[in-house]
Amino acid sequence: MKLDDLAGEALASVEPLLSQAVASVRARVSESGKLNAALIEREQRAAHGLAWLATYVEAIRELASYAARLAGEGRFGETERLLTLIGLGEYLAQIFGGIPMSQGEILRLADFGLNETAIAPYRSSAVVQLIENGNNPENRASLAALIERADNAATIGDPGLDETFEAIRAEMRRFADAEVIPHAQDWHRTNSYIPMEVIEGLSAMGVFGLTIPEEYGGIGSLGTRSEIAAELILVGGTNAQKQELLPKIASGEILPTAVFTEPNTGSDLASLRTRAIRDGDVYRINGAKTWITHPVRADLMTLLARTNANESGYKGLSMFLARKPRGSDSEPFPAKGMSGGEIEVLGYRGMKEYEIAFDGFEIPADALLGGVEGQGFKQLMATFESARIQTAARAVGVAQSALELGLRYARERAQFGKKLIAFPRVADKIAMMAVEIHIARQITYFAGRAKDEGRRCDLEAGMAKLLAARVAWAAADNALQIHGGNGFALEYPISRVLCDARILNIFEGAAEIQAQVIARRLLEGGN
Repeated sequence: MKLDDLAGEALASVEPLLSQAVASVRARVSESGKLNAALIEREQRAAHGLAWLATYVEAIRELASYAARLAGEGRFGETERLLTLIGLGEYLAQIFGGIPMSQGEILRLADFGLNETAIAPYRSSAVVQLIENGNNPENRASLAALIERADNAATIGDPGLDETFEAIRAEMRRFADAEVIPHAQDWHRTNSYIPMEVIEGLSAMGVFGLTIPEEYGGIGSLGTRSEIAAELILVGGTNAQKQELLPKIASGEILPTAVFTEPNTGSDLASLRTRAIRDGDVYRINGAKTWITHPVRADLMTLLARTNANESGYKGLSMFLARKPRGSDSEPFPAKGMSGGEIEVLGYRGMKEYEIAFDGFEIPADALLGGVEGQGFKQLMATFESARIQTAARAVGVAQSALELGLRYARERAQFGKKLIAFPRVADKIAMMAVEIHIARQITYFAGRAKDEGRRCDLEAGMAKLLAARVAWAAADNALQIHGGNGFALEYPISRVLCDARILNIFEGAAEIQAQVIARRLLEGGN
């Protein structure tokens, strides 16, 4: 049986298994036929487990689709076959044996109240065959050998993109190889800003306009803050706000920053306290914000504040497009009523994180996004699909970097008379990194296509981000392990990549929050 047919049969087995798990958990968290928030909180492990199970089922679906699509186009070679076969076998084995939600939390089907008798019908012959013949030593060794002979290819195997997207990806890769990689470790070690020349180079390539319509100067942002700002304006802005700001964001003339999080709220935006008080033709902002990325050199803040003190929760929140002057390290915020200090971080440097205090900071009344108060949270929610897809893509990039560093070291470093990659445990790490990156890449592409087609894709975006962030951390950790003691030395780039990978599981929705959101949609009957 062809691999894509076998994958399709396995998918037909695990899809109803997911439905059974959802039904079982729904029964445990419902009261009088309605979902009960307190019960969902009590059953958090099972609820979050649904998010992970659904993500794995989606991963299998995308592997099956990838195999069928590339086989039909004559592009399904041996590397592609092994990536898909090993991935299917491993993820099916984890579905039935235990899915790692984190290093110390293994989700098992029993957590959904499903015993062996209930699970047995879903262990179809295709599932058993793929588990037995998918991720085995022979296949991993074959894949590792192909990877070793790949001559430093940008990716392992055909990613499945069409010619246009592949050309864009290749151009981005060339720019990164020439302008970023030679300097990234130094920027990290010295906690230096990414030079403006690099940002201007990205701007010239159209990076900041990738998701902005052509009528506003876009080409469709790779920079999250630009993408969030553009999405906010597209979804909720007035025509004047769109005409004024979107072309400048697309060209890179305006660099935005997102000012949402507060010291004591974190993911709980309903508890946000920063106030925006209307005073004639201006609003005065008072409050404290934290974890603000690249604010010193930013020109525009997408600022979430409470305009109605009498409205608790999300209803009293409004979004502002607050202009500010660019600052410097010596004078980060040269604006009246605005001050702040840098937050020292482990990684993801080059833009710098800040906490900011507002004390009567003044912005014009027409800076209110959409011109209507109380829409801020709703407007922000509309950006999460793009932000999470983009974060998933970044996670794939971090994982790819880790794989390349680990592979290079394993090829060059010799121990006990042979190259590290000749040792099966090292080769296994390389092979499994490539497989999981392949899976994360395919589920991220799927979410991106759904968004591009204008379909609701909060589930797909959330799953892509949830999985890709875990894959990035695993890849960085394994690549550092391949380096041994040298990996723990600051002079080796893998130490930076490990730090960069860790934050991906937290921002744009921590894994636990992400799982909660996905679970809620599943329990409500989301498709």
